Amino acid sequence: MPPIVSLKTLLESGVHFGHRINRRHPKMTPYIFTARNGVHIINLQLTQKALREAYNLIRDTVAQGGTVLFVGTKRQAQDIIAQEATRAGMPYVNYKWLGGMLTNWRTISQRIRYLEELERMRDSGELDRLTKKEALMVRRKIERLQSRLGGIRTMTRLPDIVFVVDVCREETAIKEANRLGIPVVAMVDTNCDPSRVDYVIPSNDDAIRAIKLIVGLMADAVIEGKQLRAKEEAEQQAEEPVEVGEPLPVEEVSDEELLGESTLAKIRAEQQAQQPEGEGQAEAAGEAQAAEAQEAPAEAEETPAQADQPAAEAPAEAEAEEEASSADAEPPAADDAPAA
Repeated sequence: MPPIVSLKTLLESGVHFGHRINRRHPKMTPYIFTARNGVHIINLQLTQKALREAYNLIRDTVAQGGTVLFVGTKRQAQDIIAQEATRAGMPYVNYKWLGGMLTNWRTISQRIRYLEELERMRDSGELDRLTKKEALMVRRKIERLQSRLGGIRTMTRLPDIVFVVDVCREETAIKEANRLGIPVVAMVDTNCDPSRVDYVIPSNDDAIRAIKLIVGLMADAVIEGKQLRAKEEAEQQAEEPVEVGEPLPVEEVSDEELLGESTLAKIRAEQQAQQPEGEGQAEAAGEAQAAEAQEAPAEAEETPAQADQPAAEAPAEAEAEEEASSADAEPPAADDAPAA
């Protein structure tokens, strides 16, 4: 695997310079390459290997949703720690490490909420109601809390990794991380004890350029881990099928319930006007047949009465015919009398 930074860049940044020979820590002997002019020279090949290992660790941890706490309270590292941690979106401590910041996180989180409450009072103008001295004391307290807790205001839980610049100066932070089982990644100089550090990066921790180079690499690892996590989440969302709920039952409503009588009459008139002539004649024939079918039973009821009436009138007609024939046969009385 290629190194994340070249030897030339490390040499130009002064990462290889250690402390004087008389200040050497015995446990740092494996990381020392040689001594020149009374100053130890760090083995940069081991530094490259350690940087790659720490870079991969921080990247993978952040990709899984972890957080990294940047710690560096020495003057050379204060501004660099604040800038790089802010760029990476991670918490940091660059002013003073408060005892119990990890082991007594509950109390520290309460102080953070207290700081937010004081800032709310200041922004809302409630401090104007206090006396001048009381308001000044509150403002000083806000500044003091911001300098100590401003970098960890966004930290809602304990970090997954602690990155330290100077092991000797941040001894308390390393002890608290060891007690809680939090991995420690640190820049270790030749005068420091590397036994308490989980991932040792042998480097010069006094030169500003060296600090800026290594802290910037750790910040780049955090940013890359966030990008990997965002990519994985996007792929998971694309692969997951979208669950569609069952459709709600829709009640069918007829036009008569929704529309008024006048509107329905207009619609029917328009439909009849739009129908072709053939369909209109067929409908008229159908209506005529239906009317005839309804009139047929009534005619059937009248037929027996009409059949009985001729049978009753037949004798009367026969009698009238007989009388007419008898009247024709008899001569008139005036014709039968003799003339005088």
